[in-house]
Amino acid sequence: MESLISSVTDWLSAHSLIAYLAVFLLAFSESIPLIGVVVPGTAVILALGALVPSGVVKLWPLLISATAGAIVGDGLSFWLGHRYHRAILGRWPLNRYPELIERSEAFFKKHGDKSVFIARFVPGVRAFVPLLAGMLGLPVWRFYAVNVASALVWAPAHILPAVLFGASFRALGKAAKPVAILLVIVIATGWVVWRLVGWAVRRAVPLLGAAIAHVRSWAEGRDSRFGRVVASLLDPERSEARIVALMLAALAGAATVFLGILEDVANSEPLVVADRAIYTALQDLRSPVTDTLMIGITELGDTKVVVAMTAIVFLWLAWERAWRTAAFWLVAVAGASALNTVIKVTLHRARPDELLYSGWSAFSFPSGHSTTNLVLYGFLTFLIARGLRPALQVPVALGGATLIVLIAFSRLYLGAHWFSDVVGGAAFGSAWLMLLGLFYLRRPAERIGSPSLLVAACAGLILAGGANIFQSHAVDVQRYAVREVKPEIVADWEATGWQTLPIWRVDLTGEEEEPLTVQWAGSLGALQAILQQQGWKSAADWSLTSAAIWLNSSSDAAALPVIPLFDSGRLPALTLVRLSEAPVTSRLVLRLWATDKELADATPLWTGSVVEERLLHPLSLGTFVSTQPDLNAPRQALVQALGGSLPLRADAPIDAEWDGRVLLARPQ
Repeated sequence: MESLISSVTDWLSAHSLIAYLAVFLLAFSESIPLIGVVVPGTAVILALGALVPSGVVKLWPLLISATAGAIVGDGLSFWLGHRYHRAILGRWPLNRYPELIERSEAFFKKHGDKSVFIARFVPGVRAFVPLLAGMLGLPVWRFYAVNVASALVWAPAHILPAVLFGASFRALGKAAKPVAILLVIVIATGWVVWRLVGWAVRRAVPLLGAAIAHVRSWAEGRDSRFGRVVASLLDPERSEARIVALMLAALAGAATVFLGILEDVANSEPLVVADRAIYTALQDLRSPVTDTLMIGITELGDTKVVVAMTAIVFLWLAWERAWRTAAFWLVAVAGASALNTVIKVTLHRARPDELLYSGWSAFSFPSGHSTTNLVLYGFLTFLIARGLRPALQVPVALGGATLIVLIAFSRLYLGAHWFSDVVGGAAFGSAWLMLLGLFYLRRPAERIGSPSLLVAACAGLILAGGANIFQSHAVDVQRYAVREVKPEIVADWEATGWQTLPIWRVDLTGEEEEPLTVQWAGSLGALQAILQQQGWKSAADWSLTSAAIWLNSSSDAAALPVIPLFDSGRLPALTLVRLSEAPVTSRLVLRLWATDKELADATPLWTGSVVEERLLHPLSLGTFVSTQPDLNAPRQALVQALGGSLPLRADAPIDAEWDGRVLLARPQ
């Protein structure tokens, strides 16, 4: 593929006049009805514009060709409409696209003369507006004045950014071509996926409608209260029938997620292992500034603020005499809090830091902050947005969702909850909120004064949240401070104690990956000094420049950065590489991670793995690494460098890829 791209660019360099003619024809075709809808003229023009910095094509001829093609194309389309009037719309193939013509005509009537200028930048209607302008009698001189002005803006607006984009690619050096090819592949794949998703949605909507009609027909045949409720909710005459259908789907999805997490927590499945890894990773990323911010956010979701916000909204609803909405409001918030507490007490799951809270609050699953605040601010957002005009509904929804997500993440960041606690609480709160919403929507909406309620809710959050932060922040800074973990002492490490260290590397998803075949007792500096004398080198640091090396099919293996892997939430503390003999087709990679264990004399213990990575260059699109399954040969190379012992783990599975032995080494 790289050679194909090179051939194309070389051919264009030798036949640049054909490239300019192609730009003229593509710009021309985009202004012709139907042809402009099908032909990807803009995409090709952008691609040619990106070649300007390399000298394949020149800027000014490219701009002139695109401008002239756009003017002539719109002019021909205008002449066809001016000459044949509406009779042309009844001819093939225009008569097969009445909806697009109707949309274009509405666009022209809405914007008048300006539509010729605006439409050049609007896909779809662009190819039809000049035709309709001629058909509806726009004066010729006025059309061409707007036509020329729009073309003079359209051509530079498309070509100049492409030129800048091409110039930035040249800065990548040898990686420029692979990046360009991969970008083309990604764009093409995205376009195909977009078209397939659109096709699936167009066919899924009728199927969903048929399924809803089937459920409604089944419910109407049931002489029960449940059947009447379902039939009422799915009544197509109701304006909110589609919202109800979406809420039913959301209810089913949220309930499924919650029950799945509950099963994993109850059975201590891999999600529980992932909890520990994610907790460790986030605790390693904490900083004083971020801690202060996250503590303030979590205090916005404290019980005091929740009670205050619940009371403020209830009093507002009572003032508006929206008694039914007020009752649902109390049931939503109080019910979520009560059910959350019942589940906590039933499971008795401990928090990451058991000293944070006492009593019922000491239990972890599900997160009360996630559950209660999602229900509170989710229901409040729904009540407010329902009474606002559409232009304001999206900002209100985004604001409510942002607050909910930030409060939930703050619990995870501060180590107050496990990952499964937060996600499980959000899923449970979503299911509870959807369930109540289905019953709430059975009757017409009550007048609640949404704009004023929005102001009252914001003011209440600022006052109640601010007061709680002022009162509790000093105490909470101490409560959520990072706890120093005292290392566990490993006795008789070289005899039997080494087997108390983990046998597998655990990634962030809780899955067990490659075995940890190396243990080192001592400082990492001492290990690095020993191995450097044996030809090992420090791995290249990650940066924009080093990351681009992966996109070069002839890159230096020594300059390739090593992909960092997590072990129980920790990144490698030391990464070293050793290249194979020339030609370089592989390299050995040693990664060491910290542990929570040390020897009796305070010597730290590290676990790690050493693997062989083969370098691959598929289709000359860059450099990829393939980790080889054999773990014995790489470990044996490390044994020769360190001269350590190789005891056999009694609990290790033995196969051809790993003989179950672990290298134990320390400074001589």
